[in-house]
Amino acid sequence: MDAALRKKVIEQAGGRCEYCHLHQCHQPLISFHVEHILARQHGGEDLPENLALACHRCNLRKGTNLTGLDPETRALTRLFHPRKDDWSQHFTLREGHQEQIVGLTAIGRATVWLLQMNSPDRIELRLELIRAGLWE
Repeated sequence: MDAALRKKVIEQAGGRCEYCHLHQCHQPLISFHVEHILARQHGGEDLPENLALACHRCNLRKGTNLTGLDPETRALTRLFHPRKDDWSQHFTLREGHQEQIVGLTAIGRATVWLLQMNSPDRIELRLELIRAGLWE
């Protein structure tokens, strides 16, 4: 992937993970990944509509997965697609309740669960950022 394409993906994402919404500037020692939404092994290409900016935690958890189980219904559900889906329709941040990212839909719930967006370390980081007024 060339530098211009990587720059385009970063700009398109506003410098934040397109899954958990953590800003790259809050993890300066770990570069965010430009990940394939549809993995190469499934025929995904190096095109802007198939690339997303992801923090290392979200990218490593997502891997090549296209689906996950909705923890509420146990139904196999497609994951959130940053180019086709609107984040606010599938997720919300529940402040005052351990600063959890809550899935509003089956897609959101399956993605939160698979990517482990509410692991203790991630909640702790979000809480610190919120308290410092740095979470958007």
